Amino acid sequence: MKIYRFVVVLCLFFLSCDQKTKVEKAVEEIPVDIKVERFDKVFFEAKPEDLTKIKKQYPFFFPVGNDDAVWLQKMQEPIWREVYTEVQKKYSNFEPVRQEFNTLFQHVKYYFPKTKIPKVITVIGEMDYNTKAIYADSLVIVALELYLGKEHKFYQFPNYLKQNFEERQIMPDVVSSFTYRNIPAYDDKNLISQMIFEGKQLYAKDLLLPEFTDAEKIGYTPEQIKWCEENEGYMWRYFIEKELLYSDDPKLTTRFIAPAPFSKFYLEIDNDSPGRVGSWIGWQMVRSYMKNNSVTLPELLKTSAKEIFEKSKYKPKK
Repeated sequence: MKIYRFVVVLCLFFLSCDQKTKVEKAVEEIPVDIKVERFDKVFFEAKPEDLTKIKKQYPFFFPVGNDDAVWLQKMQEPIWREVYTEVQKKYSNFEPVRQEFNTLFQHVKYYFPKTKIPKVITVIGEMDYNTKAIYADSLVIVALELYLGKEHKFYQFPNYLKQNFEERQIMPDVVSSFTYRNIPAYDDKNLISQMIFEGKQLYAKDLLLPEFTDAEKIGYTPEQIKWCEENEGYMWRYFIEKELLYSDDPKLTTRFIAPAPFSKFYLEIDNDSPGRVGSWIGWQMVRSYMKNNSVTLPELLKTSAKEIFEKSKYKPKK
């Protein structure tokens, strides 16, 4: 009997591997050649008299109403010159990142065939961690000053933010921006709808970034992933017992969904927990739904939170 079970498990394992191989082989056949424009270099290596020409070439980076003096000052200001120098040290050769973009958009084209292949433009922004990477149909804009490594001297940010200022986070950030544009806004403002909304974009990373770890996909440390796995059942019971799933209390967003140094159960476990545990549980719920239902990724993104919750058969580990 034990031998029979072993053979069945082994067959299922190889079947799963073979299926994954088929998908990846199909992905590899999709022609993608991402073009990269280094606007950061164009801007900071230009002479003041070149500004008018640059503005015509990249009008979307120069909002109407800002005097040229603003841009000329940034072009020459010592602190921004130093930022530019550090960016060039880190990304003098952008080819490895470009290759990652190629792989990412091969997967995007596989699951979303009508998607346009965008042009990637690198910039040095204003250290705005809310706009590190932006997908906008035909463009992907990457603010390289926020991917210099979490220990970089420039970063005066809390650890929970700067731990994701790594090169490895560029692709997950791009996928987040891409999926948020493709997931319909939820009508219900309750916690479960927010959890599943976040779970959808995290699940998209499972398919679009198969070589990335769970920690990289959600922006956790490996230790934070382990904490969530070990406390999954406890967290779920808390949400059920406190009747939070269908609550539309706006404070629940900051407690369990929004980036934060830790989640707020108002218990001793808070200091050990990572932020966004509601998003992590939503991810596990969507994974369970996809395991138990035959649905494509585009269909998943359009499926209601109610249907996903009811058909997920989600049962957290104890």
